[in-house]
Parts: sequence; structure tokens; C-alpha cells
Amino acid sequence: MEAMTAPARSAVAIAVRDSTESDLPAIAAIYAHAVLHGSASFEIEPPGEAEMARRRADVLGHGLPHLVATRDGAVVGYAYAGLYRPRPAYRHTVEDSIYVAPDAQRCGVGRALLPALIGRCAAAGRRQMIAVIGDSANAGSIALHRAFGFRDAGVLEAVGFKFGRWLDSVLMQRALGDGAAGPPTP
Repeated sequence: MEAMTAPARSAVAIAVRDSTESDLPAIAAIYAHAVLHGSASFEIEPPGEAEMARRRADVLGHGLPHLVATRDGAVVGYAYAGLYRPRPAYRHTVEDSIYVAPDAQRCGVGRALLPALIGRCAAAGRRQMIAVIGDSANAGSIALHRAFGFRDAGVLEAVGFKFGRWLDSVLMQRALGDGAAGPPTP
């Protein structure tokens, strides 16, 4: 697949491509920082590389995209689409996840990853994408999703407890392809 690029605030372009096994150390480090210092993930202890490899394999095994963003050849973020729920009626709906390295935040990494992820899921025939955003104070993620056509779908209040406080989950939704306009393709 041809890499997509998006301009960053710096002079260096951000490239988006499929992740590889060799990206797993960077992916694990980015996620570990998010777990330990942020509220985007409700995990408390960061998983190791082996678990991150298992999760990547699960995503790919379902025919879903697992992408990385690079700048100057270094992985600065990653995104993937997972099954929204395991029951068969949900099979046309995916949930997106995006994580950006701390030193690359607010540099256009999310703006490069999210449309690539949306495009890949739409091309694969998925019909809805759900964002489950950790913490209603996560203004950056909420704004990013709104910028790419997600609408507010609700807030689950105080469903997680981390860093000594209760956290909300913000639900956002975006139609992919024909959305609900007709039956899905097999």
C-alpha cells in the first residue's frame, strides 16, 4: 500500500504505513507512556511487547488495519481498528484507537493516522466506526474525531477510576461508506 502523508507543523512530513513486527518496540513504548501518564487508556499497567504483538496479530487476523505514522523514519504514533463487539451482528462496526508519542503530540500525527484508518475500514466494507475516548477532558481527541466527521453519541460517566479520580468514556460515531443506507455487503 502506498504511504499517505500529511503536513506536520515541523518541516518534516508524516508518513502513514502498515505496521510491521519491527515497529512493536516503538508501539509498546508509545502505549506504555499513554497507560502510565494519560487517561486515553483505562489500563493501569502497560503490557509488554509480546502482548502488543498478540493484540496486533488479533487486529490483522480480523482483516483490520494496524498502522504507524513515521517522521524521519521513526515511529511517532500508531492507530488500529478493532472489532467494536464480538457478537456477529456487530461485524460491520469497528472501534478506532490512536496513540501518539509524547514528543510528537500536536504535530499532525493524529490528523495523518485517522483519515488513513477511516479510508482503510471503509474500503474493507465496514459501515460504522466508533470512538471510545477515555476521559471527557480529552479535548484533543474529541476535536480530532469531530474534524473527521464523528458526531457525539453519548458519555458514560465515571466508568473508570485512574489517577485517583473517576473518568468518563466519550462515545463518538461516524458512518463509513454507505453507513446505514442499505444492507451491508457480505
